[in-house]
Amino acid sequence: MTISNFTDKDVPDQSGRVFFVTGANSGLGYETAKALAGKCARVLMGCRSDAKAKVAMETIRETHPEADLRFIPLDLGDLQSIHDAAKLVETEPRLDVLVNNAGIMMPPRGETADGFESQFGVNHLGTFAFTGLLLDKLAKGREPRVVITSSMAHRSGQIDFDDINAENSYSRWGRYAMSKLANLLHMYELDRRLRAAGSPIMALACHPGVADTELARNFPGFLVSLIRPVSGLFMNSAAQGAWPTLAAAAAADAESGQYFGPSRNGEWVGPAREVQPRSKAKKIKPAKRLWTVSEQMTGVKYTV
Repeated sequence: MTISNFTDKDVPDQSGRVFFVTGANSGLGYETAKALAGKCARVLMGCRSDAKAKVAMETIRETHPEADLRFIPLDLGDLQSIHDAAKLVETEPRLDVLVNNAGIMMPPRGETADGFESQFGVNHLGTFAFTGLLLDKLAKGREPRVVITSSMAHRSGQIDFDDINAENSYSRWGRYAMSKLANLLHMYELDRRLRAAGSPIMALACHPGVADTELARNFPGFLVSLIRPVSGLFMNSAAQGAWPTLAAAAAADAESGQYFGPSRNGEWVGPAREVQPRSKAKKIKPAKRLWTVSEQMTGVKYTV
């Protein structure tokens, strides 16, 4: 089904449905949670900071006083935190949609709590593990979906299987692009496996184009000061950047395996529509290899 010019106004009523949004206290995650709460969904907000989560929830309720929200502590850079969050989700009566939004962009080289290079560890491995732990719960949901957030950066990405943790060399942009390609390889392989298993769960992906969010906190200060005054000319606001996420998560006609992004200026800005990734994102052999590596590194085995 073709979906075009999708915005938050096109999100149908979500009464009775439960969404988990990672990184929900700011940026795209916050705007996604806010829009879904405004459409009567119950939104589980996965955030690292208790204080920031509370502020975000209070702010959402200023616009939507009846918003049904729950904070669940989640640090995608810590496998123990991921397992703990998944156990809390199990206490929910249901889960219908998992929106994997949280991520980091271009930090200095660092490591997660489990010793993974931070961008690959948070953006891909954390997402991979959390998704795998929630599949059984999702399978019981209503029109269940997994949404994985990628980026146009995937176009320049390469999976460095020989130096997966960047122990020999590290490029901020290179490792970010690698993690975003990994997100798409993950989604397409998950879609193939879900279909083969006859699962009701749909796997979809999205990218926000160029959005003005906190994700760019690691950009050089002088660059931010130059861009900020004119950002509205070529960048989505965080709310606009969330439109592709909302299309993947809630569009009534969305189909498994679809990838959504902005519709204008080379996918930089505008309402959401289905877009196409670089062909390497759909290649089966590296996807299967990445899947095996991800299971080995996280210790999370999927049920499909």
